[in-house]
Amino acid sequence: MSKDTYNTLKEPSLGEYREKGSKFFAYAEAVYNEEQMKDFLFRVKKEHPKARHHCYAYRLGIDKTVHYRANDDGEPSGSAGLPILGQIDSKELSNIMVIVVRYFGGTKLGVPGLINAYKTSTRDAFNQAIIIEKKIKHFYTLVYPYEQMNKVMKILKKEQTKILRQAFDNQCQIDITIRTSQSEALINQLEKINHLEVRFLYTR
Repeated sequence: MSKDTYNTLKEPSLGEYREKGSKFFAYAEAVYNEEQMKDFLFRVKKEHPKARHHCYAYRLGIDKTVHYRANDDGEPSGSAGLPILGQIDSKELSNIMVIVVRYFGGTKLGVPGLINAYKTSTRDAFNQAIIIEKKIKHFYTLVYPYEQMNKVMKILKKEQTKILRQAFDNQCQIDITIRTSQSEALINQLEKINHLEVRFLYTR
């Protein structure tokens, strides 16, 4: 069975590091899509409008080759975003974004000093955080005629599927979620029901 769990933060956390007058504040938060990441960055920038840099890194999903980014925001290349991402990966976290705000103290730290500062402030944020394991789930919408209700509900109950929303009009429409490792068996059974449409929504 493929791995269908990942580690992330239970709630936002804050880390801090100071070096030669410069201050580094690391904000860590669970995120699940680009809209949430943009909102997180907007909130941090609004809170620290006078900071010189707002460097960040994120990783979404469990595929290590996609859905990640490291941004140096004006710092020397590779001195900020990558150290942040390195700490995310060292904790094996996903669906997470870390933004480190820097206030310049008047003394240049050099690339090695910056790498240490961004790495250490991020590590401190994780030391303050509660890390939890979450199950990866698929979300679907099912659309089917009312006369197929009993068949659908029988399968959902058998596969221990969680129903999120139900709507009944000319047709029945329900939103469901199930663990990734169980989704194939569920969909195979549902697709055998006449006039039933399965619409994939997203994975989280």
